[in-house]
Amino acid sequence: MELKVIAHDFSVCKVKDYSQVDLSKEYCFTGKTDEENSLVCLTKDVPPNVLERDDAWKAFRIQGVLDFSLIGILAKISTLLAENKIGIFAISTYNTDYILTKAKEYRSALDVLAKAGYQIVE
Repeated sequence: MELKVIAHDFSVCKVKDYSQVDLSKEYCFTGKTDEENSLVCLTKDVPPNVLERDDAWKAFRIQGVLDFSLIGILAKISTLLAENKIGIFAISTYNTDYILTKAKEYRSALDVLAKAGYQIVE
């Protein structure tokens, strides 16, 4: 399985609302619940109405379109990283999954996954 490195810095945010979020940006993940409005975006694209933010995240994605019948892909990756004390922030889209780690652990995460047989695409 191929994992595609995304060469950008990301931020995980809580925003007041989405009025100042530019949804046309290349990476913009939103999540809205009865308790919060979340946003994951490129650090350079964090909107001014952010309430809280956590910077210094890096990301990779599972290459290709994942069929909904596939089971355990994210679980296997998260288990490998957890066994190496590397935390993740996972985002699933219709097509695939994105995995973020803190920037200081990113290279270690990719090394762990490469040793486990994943092909890292830079």
